[in-house]
Amino acid sequence: MNDSSGSPPPATVVPRAVLVPFILVTSLFALWGFANDITNPMVAAFKNILLISHFESSLVQAAFYGGYCVMAFPAALFIQRCGYQKGLAAGLLLYALGCFLFIPSGWLMDFHAFLAAYFIMTCGLSFLETSANPYIMALGPEETATRRLNFAQAFNPLGSITGMLVASHVVLANLNPATEDERGALRSSDPAAFDAIRAADLDVIVGPYAVLGLVVFALFVVFLVKRLPEGRGGADHDLHVGRTLGRLARTPHYLWGVVAQAFYVGAQIMVWTFIIQYAGNELGMDKKTAQQHNIAAMAIFVSSRFICTWLMRFVAPGLLLALLACGGLLLTLGTILMTGMPGLWCLIGVSACMSLMFPTIYGIALQGLGGDTKLGAAGLIFAIGGGCLMPPMQGAIMDLPAFDFGAFTLSSTRVSFALPALCFVVIALYGAWMAKRRVTA
Repeated sequence: MNDSSGSPPPATVVPRAVLVPFILVTSLFALWGFANDITNPMVAAFKNILLISHFESSLVQAAFYGGYCVMAFPAALFIQRCGYQKGLAAGLLLYALGCFLFIPSGWLMDFHAFLAAYFIMTCGLSFLETSANPYIMALGPEETATRRLNFAQAFNPLGSITGMLVASHVVLANLNPATEDERGALRSSDPAAFDAIRAADLDVIVGPYAVLGLVVFALFVVFLVKRLPEGRGGADHDLHVGRTLGRLARTPHYLWGVVAQAFYVGAQIMVWTFIIQYAGNELGMDKKTAQQHNIAAMAIFVSSRFICTWLMRFVAPGLLLALLACGGLLLTLGTILMTGMPGLWCLIGVSACMSLMFPTIYGIALQGLGGDTKLGAAGLIFAIGGGCLMPPMQGAIMDLPAFDFGAFTLSSTRVSFALPALCFVVIALYGAWMAKRRVTA
């Protein structure tokens, strides 16, 4: 039946013709979610196993997100020249290689070897995200691109929850229960026994990454042989790097989107990485119990992602982004100022506010870029470097003594969450600006 009003039908979010490629690529969102969130608890695990500081253990995140940062633009140039499919295949191959490198790292019992494995693994993830995010946007009409990306990103937390469960029940639950103090005393009194415990614990960490490598390599074979459509705007393989960068530099909503994305990723990684430390330092929880609260935060994140994707049908993306950032700021202040379980509940609740942020910033920053989207996407993946810089800064604050403000004293753990609070201020300003820009455009 024809529409008597003469208005065109609403644009389809996922056209039927690209449903299979959409499902196949969307599965990768869960795959890198798994990598992200099996890794976050490893910061606390390596600290305990290797007897290193908060700052040193947070170098896991510096190496992990450093791979994103370093490889973003080379990946974009490769994708521009060779296309999305080859970019996805290259990412899966590097991802699998990084996972397999955990095996010799465990044999060497060397922290720096593990850092190198994380770095190579996330060079692959940088290829995947630089390819998959704009490719999902290209698989359908431009007017539904942000909604389509939010829908695909909604499956990312499912992989994250799986990674958290593996970290909790396969890794943390099977580590030797000796505390850092007990391990330190054993290292002095019986170095051979200490080395045996350390080797056994590192074997526990290596196992899941080795299995993950096999899964990723199998997917690499699939993407190597399966033919995928180019997607909207995907046929131009000429580089035009200088002209493209010039146009991007003259696009304010894109440039500020890169800044906002860096602060968002920094906030996300700080909140999720240091839930365990907050629960342990402030409430005396053991790591496995603390990780259950991290899983609860991710469950809230997943639920909120689907709810917020639905809300975007009625609320402009920029406005919704600003409102959620304000909510994240208030909850983070609650984490700093409230003691005991209320402070931990606030920290868990921040995840509800973060759920929409990455894909929404990504979508509105790339809006209208046309043929510049592939290189523009690299800037937004480069912005993941916020997760490389900020967790070590927060870890360094945690290593300090308590802060005396005269009328009251705050632990260094609580004060350290001022960093994610600052991040939410930046995100709120970007969202409000984009909301205003949409109204006045």
